[in-house]
Amino acid sequence: MYAKIGDRLVVHSAHVDEPDRDAEILEVHSPDGSPPYLVRWSDNGHTALIFPGADAHVEHFGSAPPAT
Repeated sequence: MYAKIGDRLVVHSAHVDEPDRDAEILEVHSPDGSPPYLVRWSDNGHTALIFPGADAHVEHFGSAPPAT
């Protein structure tokens, strides 16, 4: 998983009747864009340091991720 500041982290709900959560990525703690990320959740404004799991993906804005 790769992210940069300003991207959006989307975490899919584990339950059918619950909505997905999304957050703005405020800080990336690795030079290659890998987790952990400091995020601000859109539903409540709280910030958290998160290591996203398999139920999450990053929506990139602006330039493409670096080639590997």
